[in-house]
Amino acid sequence: MFRFTAPAPRALAASAALVLFAATATAQATSSTPTRSSRRQNANRQARIARNIADAYSHRWEVAGGGGFLRFRTGENLQKISQVNFFMNANYQLSPTLGIVGDVRGFYGSATIPNVFVKNGVYSPQISEYTFMAGPQYRFRAKEKYTLSANAVAGVALSKFGGDAKGLRSEDLGMWPDSNAKFAYSLSVIADYNIYNNLAVRIQPTYVGTTFGGTLQNNLGLQAGVVYRFGRQSK
Repeated sequence: MFRFTAPAPRALAASAALVLFAATATAQATSSTPTRSSRRQNANRQARIARNIADAYSHRWEVAGGGGFLRFRTGENLQKISQVNFFMNANYQLSPTLGIVGDVRGFYGSATIPNVFVKNGVYSPQISEYTFMAGPQYRFRAKEKYTLSANAVAGVALSKFGGDAKGLRSEDLGMWPDSNAKFAYSLSVIADYNIYNNLAVRIQPTYVGTTFGGTLQNNLGLQAGVVYRFGRQSK
């Protein structure tokens, strides 16, 4: 019968220990390599995001424009209508978070005149209003892909309610009287999604307060458009 000599078991044990040590070292090296690589990739990614944020929100000027709609009450006893509107504004950034914005909007629609107010066959006259406002705009969140802001602007509103009334005054049809300059103000929340660091698309829920006829009209709407940034803030 074949038998191991005394040194054989010791040789096998030493070989097994050597193989186990090599396997453990290889496993540790393999597991540590992705960790170091992931850390480097994450650091590079964070640095790229920081550069993009600094580049996007260091522009001195933002100009925006687009369209939307507004729910507007055309007279004290008349129902609300949906008006289409355009908007244009320019924002001068005093800092990366605070700016001063000038805002122009135009609103267009058709009033619905109830039978009790109908005269000369005028049932649905075309009406329009224009607002010219300015005020502060504050950016409270700035990320690589999007930014959230809010503004509060005030100024004047002009109206053209009786232009399509066939010689009647707007009041004759139950609408607000025409006005050349009535106080108006607006509060808006602004969400911009960046396509490039200097170009974004905008969604803007808005409240517009007008004072035609000596009363307050509370009007809610939504605007959407594009934003272009240019110029650089001084260091």
